[in-house]
Amino acid sequence: MTGANKRRVLLIGGAFSGNFCARDLKKHFHVTVVDAKEFFEYTPGILRCFVKPQHFDALSFTLQPVYERSMGVKFIWGEVKTLTANNTAIIKPIYGTDTETIGFDYCIICAGCNFGPFHKWGESLWFPTIHEAARAEGSWPHIDERYIEGRRRHILEEYQKISDLADKNATLLVVGAGFIGVEWVTELQYYFPSLELTIIDFLPRYLGPLPDLAAEYCENYMQDVGIKTFYNKKFAPNDSAFWESIEMPGGPDCQYVCIGVKASNYFMPPETLSKVGPGGGGWIYMNKHLQVCKDDGNTVWKENIFAVGDCNFGCIGSHPNWIMPPIPKISYPGEEQALHACKYIEILDQQKYGAFKHCCGVLPGSVPKKLFDTWWPWGAGMFATSLGPHDACFVLAANEQKGSGLLINWWIPAALQKELIETTKVNECKNGLIGILIWHFVHHTPLNLFGRGPLFPMV
Repeated sequence: MTGANKRRVLLIGGAFSGNFCARDLKKHFHVTVVDAKEFFEYTPGILRCFVKPQHFDALSFTLQPVYERSMGVKFIWGEVKTLTANNTAIIKPIYGTDTETIGFDYCIICAGCNFGPFHKWGESLWFPTIHEAARAEGSWPHIDERYIEGRRRHILEEYQKISDLADKNATLLVVGAGFIGVEWVTELQYYFPSLELTIIDFLPRYLGPLPDLAAEYCENYMQDVGIKTFYNKKFAPNDSAFWESIEMPGGPDCQYVCIGVKASNYFMPPETLSKVGPGGGGWIYMNKHLQVCKDDGNTVWKENIFAVGDCNFGCIGSHPNWIMPPIPKISYPGEEQALHACKYIEILDQQKYGAFKHCCGVLPGSVPKKLFDTWWPWGAGMFATSLGPHDACFVLAANEQKGSGLLINWWIPAALQKELIETTKVNECKNGLIGILIWHFVHHTPLNLFGRGPLFPMV
């Protein structure tokens, strides 16, 4: 295809999946990425930034130079206000007072999610507050986290708050002992050992979905470093008996709620969003081709609009007759779905306009002739849980069954493994050669020897 004949692809979201799609599609399409913030941040490592602020520099970079100068795609810094069925997106640019309408031929929604399920807008420390409506009702209106320096300022303010608490040997409660809660309380303990830390969960044990060995390893670590742990405790801040039961009769000096996720698909039509799910619903329905569906989860809303990663409903069908069981909201399956969506766009485009031309003419068999079914990726069962900077545990082959998976790596080797993943992944997202060489074949594998995908994935 010549430049004039290339179709337009709009990517909503500039994190892992948006970055992946931009690099994969730029050869055959005019790609535009729109994001409400000007920077990328590596969310799995953001917890450490609040106890070691300089770490933020290793996890973040501004998007415009990477997208436009390095990748060669277009970047719009602005918020998508409405996505329509007429193949247009209404966007409010960062420096504009009026909205603009952008047309597209294909669209991939990779807008992620938020982490504060009890807040109206999902506000939390772990993801910047970037939506216009959320900023007006947020807890830190003096900070504009759409800017990288605003995000850095928020990190520094929280660090100073924690440092002041540590100077007073304050008591601190972490509610929720999933991945975020366990990583957060152990980071706090390592960098601020004078804090009196307690973590609770309403489940019988921590890290509920993981195998017993991984949960026991994390529990033993927390006990060894003096973190108090309580199980089967439902968070009831207005109940004095609750505080007595966790040995905090007067309540803590500070508390952090680290429970679940919340959808942030405010730009989508209501008929495309779930009424149920984590955080009260609002997740984008998709079918087995990742196409956005209406509220029954079966009727396609638009065949050229796809939802990948943390923004979508995460499963197809219903329990126990899953077409595809729930997928954890982590980066690996988001990127796997992004690759599938890129291939779907190539297939639909070639069905309509013919095969892509290459330097040696038309390359036959470059993509499948019809849409293939997406699958539950094997990497969705990989979990690396940090226990401070020098300890961790790594679980492989987990699935939707509680307690599944194998603890295959722990202690310093697991911590080094997670550091390596973090460093190379940020480099790849920055369009760095080393990161691309390391991670390219993770998703572009010619064979699926593990997981539930076909042996020859055709992607």
